[in-house]
Amino acid sequence: MPVRIIVDSASDMSSSGHPQLTVLPLSVVFGQDVYLDGVTITNDRFYELLTEGDDLPSTGQVNPYAFSQAYEEAIAAGEDIVVITLSEKLSGTHQSAVTAAGLVDAKVRIVDTHSVTVGERALTEYALRLLDEGASADEIVAALEAVRDRVVVLGLLDTLEFLRRGGRISAAAGAVGEILSIKPVITVADGAVELVGKARGQKHGRNLLRKAIERTGVDFSMPLVLGYSGVSDALLRDYIEAHRDLWGAYPGDELPVHSVGATIGTHVGPGAIALAFFAQE
Repeated sequence: MPVRIIVDSASDMSSSGHPQLTVLPLSVVFGQDVYLDGVTITNDRFYELLTEGDDLPSTGQVNPYAFSQAYEEAIAAGEDIVVITLSEKLSGTHQSAVTAAGLVDAKVRIVDTHSVTVGERALTEYALRLLDEGASADEIVAALEAVRDRVVVLGLLDTLEFLRRGGRISAAAGAVGEILSIKPVITVADGAVELVGKARGQKHGRNLLRKAIERTGVDFSMPLVLGYSGVSDALLRDYIEAHRDLWGAYPGDELPVHSVGATIGTHVGPGAIALAFFAQE
């Protein structure tokens, strides 16, 4: 049977990226205005609103109804269903997918990526590769579950302002961090966001990022995803150029660069760079 892959918009993917891919949007709320991530608001417009206002937006999970509608469409088309979600620890979207699966008369296979944004995208791209190679729904799920803990997600933040505004660090810590030009490096471990370390200045932050990459190595036979938050990819392009030797084994002509959307952008703000790759075995 043909396979339908359903993923949430925290993956920063588009349904136009593959004919067998459906992307269900999370919601983004600015005051009284509700938007559908990637549908009724673009990433560029999201960052414009984020930097214009004083209050942080909120993001809402994909609800069970949206999942059930997508399931019914796949069932009507005679497709097997594979659902790929962001980490259950970061959103109720995974539970929505599970709840909706109990409402339809078909087998729904659901994979928690234990990740988000670029990490979720890397696993989804791997699933699509397997699909194009003729893998069945069960084979895709088994393969994803076998490799998901090899996905390494790293992010370098340009500012602490949005962590402060979101209450994730104190106002005093945020102020001191900005004065000292502190650049946190974060990762996703066991489905939750964790701090790798802090560096003073962009150069030291990039070096900290490099050391984290070198600890595991990059499996270039698997998908690689590089992301940036904000309306410009300049910081990411500068990072790539400064550490071009890291990517010498990449088999393609151009490294894959993508915009990071509202799910993570709300918390890290513009100017962050993010990397997702599969660690070497």
